[in-house]
Amino acid sequence: MGNADPDSYVLLGRVSGLYGVGGWVKVFSHTQPRENILNYSSWYLREGDRWVRHSLLKGRRHGKAVVAFLEGCDDRDEARALIGADIAITREQLPRPEPGEYYWSDLIGLEVKTVGGKPLGRVDHLMETGANDVLVVAGERERLIPFVDEVVTGVDLEGGCLTVDWDPEF
Repeated sequence: MGNADPDSYVLLGRVSGLYGVGGWVKVFSHTQPRENILNYSSWYLREGDRWVRHSLLKGRRHGKAVVAFLEGCDDRDEARALIGADIAITREQLPRPEPGEYYWSDLIGLEVKTVGGKPLGRVDHLMETGANDVLVVAGERERLIPFVDEVVTGVDLEGGCLTVDWDPEF
């Protein structure tokens, strides 16, 4: 229920509010498109310091948000208790990425080095821009590095390292 390794969970969103009086919740989804969070029938909500499994019974896109109805959450008061809870799934629920494709959660925390071996820091998070994704690398200073083939020359998940063709002075 909530005893698995914390690294086995992948964050997909957060319960952001109430929808109606019947126990539905509003969800802020990190998936693209937003309603893809509804593809997973089991959600894990962070309740305090543990993850608790909830079955997703119904859900739909509602404007820019997603609304969902979870098993055992039958009224507004029960739904209110979930506001602010992170929503995750287990890593096993995700499809395997194709070769050369990565989940953002797998890149966060990797050490970033130039092709010449100079350390730049660690991937703190990623941002989506209109053109491409961007690595936010925290080191002696923050760097924004485009996640494109011309710049990212290697990703070694087992070794915990990402190699970039990037001027360390930039």
